[in-house]
Amino acid sequence: MALTRMRPKIPELRRALLGRFDAHHALLARMHLDHIDSLARMVARLDEQVDELMAPFAEPAARLQSIPGVGERTAEVVVAEIGVDMSRFPTAGHLASWVGLCPGNHESAGKRYSGRARKGDESLRTALCEAAWAASHSRDTYLAAQYRRFMRRFGKKGEGKAVFAVAHTLVVIIWHVLAEGSTYDELGADYFDRRNDATARQRYLVRELEKLGNEVTLRPVA
Repeated sequence: MALTRMRPKIPELRRALLGRFDAHHALLARMHLDHIDSLARMVARLDEQVDELMAPFAEPAARLQSIPGVGERTAEVVVAEIGVDMSRFPTAGHLASWVGLCPGNHESAGKRYSGRARKGDESLRTALCEAAWAASHSRDTYLAAQYRRFMRRFGKKGEGKAVFAVAHTLVVIIWHVLAEGSTYDELGADYFDRRNDATARQRYLVRELEKLGNEVTLRPVA
């Protein structure tokens, strides 16, 4: 049964297989393997049930998967926890607060004592933090650029904070995707560089105003 790079090691494998492996060891090994097979069958049954329940939400789930870092399982968790009707959350901020992805704001007498996030939907928050981690390692995306930006701000020990901040951005994107019935619009890895360029920023704002049906004429201030 040795394959590929293990073929030249057959003599060593033969010696490794010589040992005290009696009938009761074989029985225990078989029980473990049977248990694994049983768990695999249970997982398959659950997957079938999830697929059946997700069928009515296939279109919004597909739109959610257009977001970097959001895969099939994360989309299923989003739909299961908040549904697809965003009218219950007036703004993206309300959704972020409900999930528990807003930093705390404990301030008294001008002093800030804690930035710990408030409690929220633990299942969704965990899924979005995992998605944020995946998005932070994607190539040529806005979310990856944002993660690097946060890492520069928080320092080497601030990886958890950076992932949390990206997860907050993810929940805002999710709200817009579901509320507007759109797919994710990638801003690009160079978004922050373009935003810091005054001329590029000006062009961007003009385009945004034109999208809203305005005719823009720029006139320099004296």
